[in-house]
Amino acid sequence: MSSNSLAQLKATGTVVVTDTGEFESIAKYTPQDATTNPSLILAASKKAEYAKLIDVAVAYGKEKGSTTEEKVSIALDRLLVEFGTEILKIVPGRVSTEVDARLSFDKEGTIKKALQIIELYKEQGIDKDRILIKIASTYEGIQAARELESKYQIHTNLTLLFSFVQAVACAEANITLISPFVGRILDWYKAKTGETYTGETDPGVISVKRIFNYYKKFGYKTIVMGASFRNTDEIRALAGVDFLTIAPKLLEELINSDSALPKVLDAKDAQNVDEEKVSYVDDEATFRFLLNEDAMATEKLSEGIRKFAEDAVTLSKVLEEKVLA
Repeated sequence: MSSNSLAQLKATGTVVVTDTGEFESIAKYTPQDATTNPSLILAASKKAEYAKLIDVAVAYGKEKGSTTEEKVSIALDRLLVEFGTEILKIVPGRVSTEVDARLSFDKEGTIKKALQIIELYKEQGIDKDRILIKIASTYEGIQAARELESKYQIHTNLTLLFSFVQAVACAEANITLISPFVGRILDWYKAKTGETYTGETDPGVISVKRIFNYYKKFGYKTIVMGASFRNTDEIRALAGVDFLTIAPKLLEELINSDSALPKVLDAKDAQNVDEEKVSYVDDEATFRFLLNEDAMATEKLSEGIRKFAEDAVTLSKVLEEKVLA
């Protein structure tokens, strides 16, 4: 009897990660790791079964904070950690916990917040090696992650990554893992061109393939984790990439399919790609110019930061009402 497509994907060497804040979904698909973001936590927090996590976070914020603003900020961090702690009871690997997107252009603020999150996990008895601090792939974010990795040995996940220049700078900064957003790249091109794309012609897929091959050709250790998928064709076209973080809906489609899912990407083949080695991590002007030249990446990065920041604000308002109650 042939195995389902999810099992076949895992057999290609790709590590499967769940992209959700809901514990039942995570347990069902037996992933190694799990990723969260403010939008996923906000959605999960509206469900009755997660009310106790909010209560714990609010009580902690009230105890540790002085002003209402401090209490809410501390409660928000604790809520993210509460979700992460529960997720780590299910997955054997790591969980990604996101720094507030409002700090995306603040290197020092990002470092400070990351250290606070790690300290909260430590209070729960969780070692920092099981945490990926998730940071937007701005120039400041990459520099913050660079310092967190080198000075504090804290693992980072650079998210909202849409361009080759961002990916190169992350690899040079010795980032643990990057999350290129496949589906959001596709969204932009479909809106601009009106065209229909297959898995192989999908511009998000093509972007991740280039990054994967570049990393493998030049020996970078940074993990490439494709994210933000719109359909299983994108996933199939990236079989063999290091990691894929997949929403429950698409995991369900894969587990209910017995269609062949062969390995597409192989590190050995990367040696033959036509790429020159480039450097951006210490050249802020060139990094910003090349990112600016990529309209898709510039627009989607800005849009992503705004959306995550908006959801963080909404979540903070929910917590503020409870702090003041």
